[in-house]
Order: sequence, then structure tokens, then C-alpha cells
Amino acid sequence: MPTAAIMFWKFDLNNTSHIDQLLDREGVTLRELMEEEDVLQECKAQNRKLLLFLSKDHCMLELVTLITEEPPSDLEEKTRFKFPNIACELLTSDVALINDKLGGDESLLEKLYHFLEQEPPLNPLLASFFSKTIGNLIARKTDQVISFLRKKHNFISLVLNHIDASAMMDLLLRLISCVEPAPLRMEVLNWLNEERLIQRLTELMHTGRDEEVQNIPHSRQSNASQTLCDIIRLSRDQANQLSEVTEPDPLLAVLESQENVAELLKNMFEGERTEASVVNGTEVLLTLLESRRSGLEGLMDLYSQGCERSYTVNSSILRAIEPHLKDFQQLLLNPPMRSAILTTVGVLEQPLGSARLHVARLVASLLQTYDLSICQEICRLNTMDLLLDLFFKYTWNNFLHLQVELCVASILNHSAHADLQNPGLQNHEERPLFQHCRLVQRILDAWEENDKIQAEGGRRRGNMGHLTRIANTVVQNLEKGLAHSQINDLIKELPEDCRGRWESFVGDTLRETNRRNTVDLVSTHNLHSSSEDDDMESPFPNDLSIQQAFSDYQIQQMTANFVDQFGFNDEEFSEHDENINAAFDRIAEINFNIDANSAAFEACCKERIQQFDDCEEEEDIWDEKEINYATQIKSRSRYSTWMIYSSWTASFGETEVSSSSSWGGPPQQGGEGPQDTSWTSFTEFQPFSR
Repeated sequence: MPTAAIMFWKFDLNNTSHIDQLLDREGVTLRELMEEEDVLQECKAQNRKLLLFLSKDHCMLELVTLITEEPPSDLEEKTRFKFPNIACELLTSDVALINDKLGGDESLLEKLYHFLEQEPPLNPLLASFFSKTIGNLIARKTDQVISFLRKKHNFISLVLNHIDASAMMDLLLRLISCVEPAPLRMEVLNWLNEERLIQRLTELMHTGRDEEVQNIPHSRQSNASQTLCDIIRLSRDQANQLSEVTEPDPLLAVLESQENVAELLKNMFEGERTEASVVNGTEVLLTLLESRRSGLEGLMDLYSQGCERSYTVNSSILRAIEPHLKDFQQLLLNPPMRSAILTTVGVLEQPLGSARLHVARLVASLLQTYDLSICQEICRLNTMDLLLDLFFKYTWNNFLHLQVELCVASILNHSAHADLQNPGLQNHEERPLFQHCRLVQRILDAWEENDKIQAEGGRRRGNMGHLTRIANTVVQNLEKGLAHSQINDLIKELPEDCRGRWESFVGDTLRETNRRNTVDLVSTHNLHSSSEDDDMESPFPNDLSIQQAFSDYQIQQMTANFVDQFGFNDEEFSEHDENINAAFDRIAEINFNIDANSAAFEACCKERIQQFDDCEEEEDIWDEKEINYATQIKSRSRYSTWMIYSSWTASFGETEVSSSSSWGGPPQQGGEGPQDTSWTSFTEFQPFSR
């Protein structure tokens, strides 16, 4: 029998899936199939036999049961949720046959829905399986699932009852964002609005709401807050993406209404003012006030643009917030109590806390709206004075420093961009900032105090970077049109000694600080390209320079010259097919002449490279035999030696290398003398040749 035939039968490539073998057996169970490692791959690969088995009524019911019922508690924890996890992956594998069966069988949907009727709290893992499965059906079998859910009058109530599970948040967001086409999505939004989804989520922000449910501290508040924030962002993004908006988003309209914002603030401040209620409620307000682009990038863009915003804040939001500015002011004065914490710079007896930080963020966002009534109320309450007190008190809280910097920048930048039709708004903000808040004096005092601490060997304060930026903002606005006359007049009204200190600070200290801050962090004086290697004083001063030279040589071969030699240009490729061979013919033109030491080199090759013996008995490549790694490593090092030497002589020339006193060329057959020593050190650079 021919050798090829023997090899084919010995290594049979006609592998049959073990799952197919199981399915051919009578009485196979779903659990047996789920034990197979490749069951998911076979399902996603549309294994017809497997899909027909999984779509049977008893199999689908068992899969749904696995993801909705708690597994026995006596099972080992590592394997307890193994089958529920596999069942969820099978149900959400996005296979049409499974989707059709699950979405079209109302008994299976009822089984899924029964999961929500349990008492809280839900098992978080099973809740994620349930949410993922329903979410997949919402995207793939939209009409059937939405119709089923709308018949359940308590659906929204049950979901909100389990809002402490983050998976329920995901389910609500899928209902809002994953329904297509647009008319059906609008129907879903109207249905959710009729169910008063936004109002119910807002009610969960009440300070005493979590006390009704034990062992779920603040989770309902935080999840409700996060859900409201996500709905705001999703609704705005989808409104921007739609080319033609037939009617406004009803959920977003309710969220931005003055009545709903007022109810949110009432729930935040009514009763005991806990840090959780303040933080969660303020997060929703910040989302309502934020620009289209979220995150630090959008925040810094807003900082750099001054009063320019990507959209106008709904005035109803501002009108609802304005009466409660005094409540936020009280939070700055009397925040929720927090215990002392240990930091890297020592014990902090009274931490700033998330509540006051969020109030600072809110004030910064409100100032960036440049609403006349809001800005006047903030000035009347002296809120900026309190924020500056915190800025200089908590010298290591950079989150706070950024917000205070944004507040100052908003006030100063607005005076440079203020509408001439609102002259009352042009200096009502900066005057208290310079007079009552004593911004210039605080900058000078803090700088001098920091210099004193550093002169005594202390550490530079953590707010000095933001203080530098605030000082630069003041100086820059002094040089801007209308603001120049206003802010310059305020500077002139300062006491004479303070004005002199400021001028000296701006002319000397601040200028020198800015100069140091603009120095390149990396010096480029000693950097050079590979084309400048010829200017090196000595190409072989030590082993490291040899390694670097050879590495540079290898890199040099991959520059534009390499492409010119071996590549194609457009003309050669498009004109005539015969030209394709021209580029490859250039390889033959490369000169690898080795004149001076050719005899020694050939002797070295004959000594170290064994010739193939065609007379040897042919070996069976499939026979198992012992592998000697030492022999392979030795042969590789010999080959690397030859490649290094060839590359070296091709790059630097045989005459130059052989005449160098620091390297004597390849070893002679005797392997004696200083030449052999230099060659040995050179061949140690094998990693560069592999």
C-alpha cells in the first residue's frame, strides 16, 4: 500500500463531533450534552442536529428553569452555577431557531416572567441570566416580547421592586435603547411614560426609602440614580442621531421638567440629609446640566471654551434648582458627619466627603450656564468664598481643586465673553471674587507659605499646580478686551502693598514657574537617527556599542531604501506584467564579496557546516525519537555566527573590519591568538541575529 494511504488511515482526519455521537444515542439527556466542552461552539456553528434537540419543548423548559430557579444549596460552590451559566449562553447564542422557540412560546415567557414575582433580594447571578435572556429577546423578537410585557400591568412595579439588582437597570435600559424601528420605540417610550417610570425612580431617591428594606443599604438609591442618568444620556444621544424627530422623547421631557427636578430636590433634602441621598441626587442634576460630551475630555473642552456650551440648558432645570441653592450652601457648612481617615500624608480628622465634593461640582456646572439669576444667588450666598476656604484647607484633594479652578475660570472667562446687552452680569461676579473672596491676596499668601515650607525642607503642597493655573487665568483675562478694564480696575482697588506684591509675583515668580513648567521632560540633544551612525567616534569601543551598531544596522535595512530596492511602485505594477520580475531581479545585484579573509571564512564554513548525505537510509518522519536540544542549540549558534559575520561584512566592508585593531576577523583554523578571543565575544550577540 502506498505510504500516503498508510498515513491517511493512520491519521484519520474525518473527525466526527462527540456531540453528534451523543445525539445518535437513544435516551441522551440535556445535562449530558451540557457536560461537553464544545456544546456552545456547536450551537453557534448552527449544528442542525443539536439545534433540533435543544428546541424541543422539554429541553427549552429545562433551560429556562435553570436560569430562573435557585440551584440546590448542597452542591459545590464551584459547580453550583455551571449549568445555569451554560443554559443562559445557549438561550442567548443568537440562533434563530432558539429565538423563535423562546419568543413564540408564551408558556416559556410566563416561566421567565415568574422570576420577577419572587421576593427581593434576587440572586444577582440569576438576575443577570434573566436580564440577558429577556434583553436578547427584546432585540430579536421585539414585537412578541413587547406585546407580552405590556399585558403585564405590574411589570414596571416588579422591576423597580428589584432595582437593587444592577441587572434590572440593564433591563430597563434595553427597553429604551434596543427597540427598533423608531415608531415601535416611541410606542414603548409612551408606555413607560404612562407607567410613570421616571416619577417612580425619582421617588426611590427619598432619604428614608432604603430604611424600609433591610440589608440593602443605599443600593436602591444609587441604582435608581444611575438609571436616571443613563436614561438622560441615552435619550439625548438618540435624539441627536435621529435625522427627523417627529415628537419629543416623553421620558426626557419629564426628566427635564421643573416639577420632576423639584420633586427630586425635595426627596434629597426632606428628612435626614444623608451623604448617599445628596450624592445620588446631585449626580442626576449634574447629568441634566452636562454638555453633550461627558467625561474629562468634554469637561476640559468646556473649560477651554469659556462660556461657549454645546447646548443650552433647559431653563426649567435651573428654575427648580435655584430655591435650593441655600440647602447646598448648608451642606458646605455642615456636611454629613464622617469619621477620620488615614491618608498617605497623615490622619485627616474631618474629611472633605463626597457630599461637599458633589456640591462643588454642581456649583461649577451652574456657573458654566451663565444664568443671571443663578449667578446672582451664588454671589449673594458667598458660595465661592466657602469653596476657596475648602481649596486652601484640603491641599491634597485634587478633585476639589479642579472644581474650584473651573468655578474661577467660569467667572473670569464670562466677563470676557459677556453679552453687551447684559451689563449687569459683566462685573457682578468678579467683584465679589476679588474683593470679598480676596482671590489675589489668597494666591499670594498661599504661594509665600508654600515657599517657606519648601525652604525648610518640607513638601510642596498638592494644590500648587491648580493655584498656578488660577493665577494664569487671572493674568490672561487682564489682557482680554472688555475684561481688561474691569479686572484691571479691581486690581487697582487693592491695597498698595498687595498690588505691589501681585505685580512682582506676576513679573518674576509666576513667569519663572511657567518657564519651568514648559521645559521638555525628555532631552533630545543626544538623540540621532540611524543615518548618523557614521559620525560616532568609535564604532567598537565596547560590547554594548557593538550590539547597538548591529541593531542599528538591522533597523537601517528596513528603512525607505529597503522599499526602494525590493518593493514596487505604482508605475511598475500597472504598466506591464513583465516589470514585476524587475524588482526581484535586483536581489541578484547585491554584492556579498568577502575578499581579504575568504579562505578563512570558507574553512570555517566547511569545518562547522556538515554536508547532507543522500545515501543515508530514509527516516520515517512520523516515528517518535528522542530530541537532543543541546545539538539544536549548538547548530543554531553556528548558523547565527555565520549570519552575523555575513551581515557585518556586507554593512561595514571587509577591508574596514579586518583592519580594525579591536576585532580581528573570523577565527583561523587553529582558533588561537587574540583574534579568536574577539570572535568569541562577537558571537555572543546571537539574539540580534535570530
